[in-house]
Amino acid sequence: MKEIATPTRTKEIVERYNLKAKKSLGQNFMVDAQLLGKMVDHTGLTERDGVIEVGPGIGALTEQLAKRAKKVIAYEIDQRLLPVLDDTLSSYDNVDIRHEDFLKSDLTQVFKKDFSDVDNVYAAGNLPYYVTTPILMRFLEERLPIETLTVLIQKEVGDRLAAKPSTKAYGSLSIAAQYYAETEVISAVPPQAFMPRPNVDSSIITFRIRKEKAVQVNDEAFFFKCIRASFAQRRKTLRNNLNHWLGDKERVTEALGRSEIDGARRAETLSIQEFGKLADALNS
Repeated sequence: MKEIATPTRTKEIVERYNLKAKKSLGQNFMVDAQLLGKMVDHTGLTERDGVIEVGPGIGALTEQLAKRAKKVIAYEIDQRLLPVLDDTLSSYDNVDIRHEDFLKSDLTQVFKKDFSDVDNVYAAGNLPYYVTTPILMRFLEERLPIETLTVLIQKEVGDRLAAKPSTKAYGSLSIAAQYYAETEVISAVPPQAFMPRPNVDSSIITFRIRKEKAVQVNDEAFFFKCIRASFAQRRKTLRNNLNHWLGDKERVTEALGRSEIDGARRAETLSIQEFGKLADALNS
């Protein structure tokens, strides 16, 4: 049987089940098997490993994951797609579809029970644009025991996640992601790779989870508050943003001096290590 991720097969499935992609759920079905294969290549999956997928849709990526992995657990929130997935993935006995909201699921139990017999666990997904960041940050902030997270997301968001200092895309989201993982944009994905075609370009991006965070800080919550405050008004200097946030010019001046950072710089020029020094100095 033809792979799911082709225009012909996808159209056939959509027509058979009278499916209409829900804009409210950010649904666009991938119809480029070659790009999905490239995506799976970058997960690092082997036949001894497990994988969590978010948003399987009609099973295009799930199929590619199932060919490589020992076990696939896929979270699908749209009840209409459950019979479709039962059909399209019927030949794969290593796939477990969960009709759950991934953001509310008990992942501790999943790792403890469902993945007890695998070597490593990976994560992947063609993520709905409207919940991309919450899904990514759940994987990263909860320090889930995954090796890599490989996702298909809106290009603009991917650029921000992988951005380096002194670039237009670099901001608090870049630092949040890179604090937990090494990020790499694998491939651009044009609108014609989907059905229906979205109005935006997409990217495949991989997060290689760090064994240790990019910088050690005394207070993680304060560190992220400091970053958000520093980027509050991008055109303003670091000193001005911090003064506005804390309302204590003396404290800000002293912290900038101790961390050896010029307060006339803008937040987008600071590395994650410099933000670590600055946050600790401000919070000491």
